[in-house]
Amino acid sequence: MNAEVVVLGRRISMARQTRRRALVVVIYAAFSMLLAVLWILTGWRGTGAWVIWAAILACRFFLGGYYAGGLVKPFNGKAPKEHQMPPSLLALKLRVYQPVPAGEDSAYRNDERELHQRDHAHYLAFQAVGVAVCVPMFIASMRLIRPSLMSWIPMPPDAMYYGLTLVTIILFLTLPQAILLWTEPDMEEAQS
Repeated sequence: MNAEVVVLGRRISMARQTRRRALVVVIYAAFSMLLAVLWILTGWRGTGAWVIWAAILACRFFLGGYYAGGLVKPFNGKAPKEHQMPPSLLALKLRVYQPVPAGEDSAYRNDERELHQRDHAHYLAFQAVGVAVCVPMFIASMRLIRPSLMSWIPMPPDAMYYGLTLVTIILFLTLPQAILLWTEPDMEEAQS
């Protein structure tokens, strides 16, 4: 796991567990705000791409895991591809970059402990995703059995199913990394 993240050109230490937990809370609060704003402004019309891109960018710059960058080592154990071209103008202007790890081979390869933690985090995350998939199924079943049960909800059922699907996509893309960041102890204590 990386010990720092770079935001607007400033290196922020994430060695403390409380900072990593605060980052996870901020990321999920931002997702909640994004979903609320998209619902208020558009009623979910054309919002899936925005949510997926937000989740991908959160993984790329903060969480890591499925993408090179972020705090969690890449799950596939491969280093990012070396580019011959300099960073884009947008990346330079925003000063968004990933610190270069010291040891090239060991910086991306997961040891047995990290593989076990990764597998356990995916096990826990996909239990939560399984529950998140069952909720719309249960609501749809209740609506088919007795349509009057859902008449008190102030939104159309299709919009509710779509919103629950967006939440499930966010969990699918970010929850394993969030579990790893939440449960990893302070890095200074682990090294001593």
